Amino acid sequence: MTDPAALDASLVSINSETQIALSVVLAMMMFAVALSLKPSDFAFLKTRPVMFAGGALTQILGLPLLSLGLAALIAPTPSVALGMIVVACCPGGNISNIFVMAARGNTAYSVSLTALSSALAFLVTPVSILFWASLYPPTAALIGRIELEAGPFIIQVALLMAVPLAIGMTVSGVWPRFAARIQPLFYTASLVAIFVLVVLGLYGNWALLIGTGLIVLPVAIAHNAAAFGLGAVSGRVLRLDIPSRRALTFEIGIQNSGLGLVILLSQFQGLGGAAAVTAIWAVWHLIAGSTLASAFRLIDRRGDRA
Repeated sequence: MTDPAALDASLVSINSETQIALSVVLAMMMFAVALSLKPSDFAFLKTRPVMFAGGALTQILGLPLLSLGLAALIAPTPSVALGMIVVACCPGGNISNIFVMAARGNTAYSVSLTALSSALAFLVTPVSILFWASLYPPTAALIGRIELEAGPFIIQVALLMAVPLAIGMTVSGVWPRFAARIQPLFYTASLVAIFVLVVLGLYGNWALLIGTGLIVLPVAIAHNAAAFGLGAVSGRVLRLDIPSRRALTFEIGIQNSGLGLVILLSQFQGLGGAAAVTAIWAVWHLIAGSTLASAFRLIDRRGDRA
């Protein structure tokens, strides 16, 4: 097993061509997400403002705060803690809408929260990463060691995300049918591109991947479970009905960790521990989400029979 302390010094080898490709993938991901956004997705902002704001604040502020505290308790190294913070600062993943539908949750509420976090991600994500990481001395020191400059980082990531987001939302608004046809193509292409680039990037670091996986897997599982728990508890605090509580549970527990991984690999020099957290989360939250959706369906079937 890899020494946990070695995670902070380890880097995923990425050449300049791969970094450019990662930037292109990041832009393509945001374009694909934007193509699916419609004005109706934000209807909850007008019809149920408290419910909408409560869910949004849980995702934008609550999850990073929870992750920061959890990182201080269980993260073995600063790079792992940074990975947890990066995941928490990412927008919600579109797959959450599918899980909510499968769990008989409030799909419209889920779509609204995903749409908001995706639309604001170009600014919220980079600013949140630096803000929350700066509050934890080990991660703040780690960012200082890799000499990441806050201004250029925020501007570069914001531009890479904002431009394709604006173009995608424009296409969706002006040519909705065309956007609906090409959105699956761009979304699938971005996922395939991420997979290929990550495999190529980790190919020369296979021993590191195996070692970090054994160390980071329990951290990722605990972090994801805490995120689902935060969504469930927040739903009760907001006094939401059962379908809406389920929606908020998935919305907080399912994050666009693929986006976080691209940001880490392209902007943070591929820090081993941080990249491992986001990569493992990307797989685990799908397992946990599908299991939770199945559990909700089982509860409903037993209730129907009763």
